[in-house]
Amino acid sequence: MSGTNETNIVDGQVDGQAGEQKVALVTGANKGIGYEIAAGLGALGWKIGVGARDEARREAAVAKLRAAGIDAFGVPLDVTDDAGPTAAARLIEQRTGRLDVLVNNAGITGGGPQEPTRVDPDRVRAAVETNVIGVIRVTNALLPLLRRSPSPRIVNVSSSVGSLTLQTTPGAETGPISAAYAPSKTFLNAVTVQYAKELADTNILINAVCPGYTATDLNAFQGVRTPRQGAVSAIRLATVPDDGPTGRFFSDEGEIPW
Repeated sequence: MSGTNETNIVDGQVDGQAGEQKVALVTGANKGIGYEIAAGLGALGWKIGVGARDEARREAAVAKLRAAGIDAFGVPLDVTDDAGPTAAARLIEQRTGRLDVLVNNAGITGGGPQEPTRVDPDRVRAAVETNVIGVIRVTNALLPLLRRSPSPRIVNVSSSVGSLTLQTTPGAETGPISAAYAPSKTFLNAVTVQYAKELADTNILINAVCPGYTATDLNAFQGVRTPRQGAVSAIRLATVPDDGPTGRFFSDEGEIPW
């Protein structure tokens, strides 16, 4: 899990791949941060798979991206469905033959209340099912296509509320008490580290990213950042050079402690 902190975009391409159109899949890309990640990568000239389970919203997002001149296509994908990621992989293989970047963005809060003494265990299960197991499903289904890329990247959209260091630091901003959402992001961070360890002898770089407190329907639009701002770090990690970091956790402000 070595590497530098450099996350520069070079001519809109991942280093070592200049001159060839890159292909990315962004889950939960029909709205919010996911849409802006898709738009940002698409603006670099990439072909973008818009992963989303709702057909109408998915196709509306694809149409909006295409209207902006982005080469986008829809990918039906419910990350909680065992068959969904496999079908998505087949579709992408038929369309492009490979995948350069996977952004695991789809996520839920699990709903409230989330105080540990009051939380419904089903809320915890739902958060883990989408935010962790869903990432494992999608990543494993797409790995064969990522291995065909000269410089594959995986970006897991996490949250600083999943940092145990911050959660136990007096005075740190860690959001409301949460027994579902925050622990699910801690779990996701741990899984990201394990992927990085297993893939250490490959050219696949995988990192976690916090978009910051962004105004989306996940938080009833109470965030202080725009979705476009929230997408910046994920786009940066999707385009790191071959000697970039792996198995680490970042925000716009730099590296986040686990």
